[in-house]
Amino acid sequence: MTSAFRAACVQLNAPNDLGAGIAAAEDGIRRARDGGAEFIATPENTPLIEMRKAEQLAKAQPMESHEAVFAFRDLAKELEVWLSIGSITVKLAEDRLANRQLLIAPDGTLAATYDKIHMFDVEIPDGQSYRESKLFKPGTEAVLAELPWGRLGMTICYDVRFPHLYRELAQAGADFLVVPAAFTRFTGQAHWHLLLRARAIETGCYVIAAAQCGTHSRDRQTYGHSLIVAPWGEVLADGGEEVGVVSAEIDAAKVEEARRMIPAWGQTPSYSLKLPESLREAGE
Repeated sequence: MTSAFRAACVQLNAPNDLGAGIAAAEDGIRRARDGGAEFIATPENTPLIEMRKAEQLAKAQPMESHEAVFAFRDLAKELEVWLSIGSITVKLAEDRLANRQLLIAPDGTLAATYDKIHMFDVEIPDGQSYRESKLFKPGTEAVLAELPWGRLGMTICYDVRFPHLYRELAQAGADFLVVPAAFTRFTGQAHWHLLLRARAIETGCYVIAAAQCGTHSRDRQTYGHSLIVAPWGEVLADGGEEVGVVSAEIDAAKVEEARRMIPAWGQTPSYSLKLPESLREAGE
């Protein structure tokens, strides 16, 4: 198979109703496929954004019976397309959830899953507070999956602020990285484009980052701007602020080309940190 393919990001405004959210995502995925995409990515919390703790627990479903899993597996098989479902909320126990990404093959099989490692526990200067770790169990494994065109590193949203994860994925063989997100509007305006371009440049990978956009339940605002970034850092597609689909041609040969020019992604020198005496004393 050729090293080139068309990738698409489906930008969504997820509701707090699972059935309606699945339907909206399916519509976007169909439009992406109609546009020629062979690999289609959706955002974090693809079918549902629910801000109330009790409702999050009530609406979450176990993996083995999750209606979103069945719906998206059936859709991938119908459309004969690779689907990267940014994440769904999976019930692990009565009071514990997982933020889980799904990679679904064109025959409908579940090719890989990834549980978000880095929990979004922050105080945003706009007055919003998030404590993802109160409900969600962090993942413990980085995940690399095989695609027909190369290897895919699977990450979610807040992971993007931890560059060592992306370096390790690249050194393990990743050619493409997915970063599905529900980035807040406040942090997105400041950091989204910069972080994604940096991760692409540092690793020499394509970055495919589908995002939530607009205002959700309880006035949660997400930034949008789904991005596809080339290994040299060029933005190939930007979804803006509205619901929709963006796509770009991906050529895995460009990964090797970028890495030949700047091989920093694979260079890991050994060194120690030398501190002044005054700083060593302060840390004791």
